[in-house]
Amino acid sequence: MKKVLKKQNLSLYRLNKKNGIECLIASTPETRQILNDPFIYGVEYTDKLKAATARILKAVQPKYNFPEHEDQAMVLNILRGGLNFGLREALHQAYGWNKHNTAFISSQRIKDKKGGWNITEDRYRKIYLPDKANILLGDVVATGTSLEMALLRIIEIAKKEKKSINSIIFFTIGSERSEKIITKVDRQCRKYFINYKGSLVIYIEGRFGVAGIDRKMTIMKEDTDLLRSPADLAPEFASSQDKHPTAALERCVIYDAGSRAFHVKTYLKDVKNYWQEILDLTKQGITYEEYLKERYPETTILNFSKNLETLAKKQLNKK
Repeated sequence: MKKVLKKQNLSLYRLNKKNGIECLIASTPETRQILNDPFIYGVEYTDKLKAATARILKAVQPKYNFPEHEDQAMVLNILRGGLNFGLREALHQAYGWNKHNTAFISSQRIKDKKGGWNITEDRYRKIYLPDKANILLGDVVATGTSLEMALLRIIEIAKKEKKSINSIIFFTIGSERSEKIITKVDRQCRKYFINYKGSLVIYIEGRFGVAGIDRKMTIMKEDTDLLRSPADLAPEFASSQDKHPTAALERCVIYDAGSRAFHVKTYLKDVKNYWQEILDLTKQGITYEEYLKERYPETTILNFSKNLETLAKKQLNKK
């Protein structure tokens, strides 16, 4: 991880380039707040994420020089989670653009009996593809099933309509699976579109592990939960957790991104059910130190005097 930008409200780090894909980790005050405090939700959550993406866009544009023109930019929203990143408004905030296109595609996944993930619903589509499209999108990625489906579908549409894809910028709170999928899509774009310039993956605060794939946990949603360990974390994010005794204990870095923004009652039920499970663990004698070391063994928190039962009850009383 190499530092490329360090400001008070934004840090950027470059990860080793693989298969021609540029990968950055971005850290901002807003996204650190989001990932350390699951009780930031609804409009407050999406506003903070949008402010962060706008600042990141403004910083990376001079270096990567895409998207180039507002009328050739297309924001692709994979419903619902993609809406959270607010990229349509972020482009306006970053560049003053007003003519960029916005497209939508639905995607719902389900786990089959063999443990694989399949798309069960992708019928809703409103795709407005410019002649030379610079695609921007954001999504939370664990397995990346929806991301892969959506981008491969866009390539099919571009070929059918005899249009071109010139670049892809992908924002994610996600796992390494993000760049693996973008690599696959990048290869197809280079094959079919002669003007294709390249792809950029921007990880928010870290490249996270996935429960069940990278690590088994006492409490987890397999193939869904994003983990702080194993992970490549922005230094600012890693150190910020020292100020939040519950942050590193959370089941998932982000939980369900769609309900967190758009169905808060369901989201809060999910978070509190997890903390109820932790409270139940304390009755079996599990301590704060033991549970912290399971979920985040790289911790620099040296004070293990926290009472796990007290912390769990405090989380359960939040609104």
